[in-house]
Amino acid sequence: MMNVLQAANLGLRFLLELCLLASLSYWGFHGDKSMLLKIVLGLGTPLIAAIIWGLFLSPKASVPITQPFPFILELVVFATAIIALYSAGKPSLAIAFTLVYIVNRTLIYFWQQ
Repeated sequence: MMNVLQAANLGLRFLLELCLLASLSYWGFHGDKSMLLKIVLGLGTPLIAAIIWGLFLSPKASVPITQPFPFILELVVFATAIIALYSAGKPSLAIAFTLVYIVNRTLIYFWQQ
C-alpha cells in the first residue's frame, strides 16, 4: 500500500511541475501588456523555468548541485509560479497550488523520494 501512495505522490509531483509551467504561461499571456510582450512572457517564462528545472532540479540534472541549493532553487521556482498565478487574478488557484505543493513536498521529504 505504501508503494502505491509513494508512486501517486511522484505522479502528483509531475502534475505540479506541469502546473508550474502552465501558471507561468497563463501569467505571461494575461494582463495589460502588448501582444508581443504577452507572447514573449507567455512562452519565455515557462521555457526559462523548464531550462532551470532540467539543468539543476530534475532527477537526471545535467548540472548536479548539493543540498540545500536544489531545495532552495525549487522553492524559488515554485514560489515564482504561485506569485505569477496570484498576480494574474487567480488567488484561489494560487492558494490551492501552494497547499498541494506543501503536502507533496512534505511527503517527498518524509519518504525520501
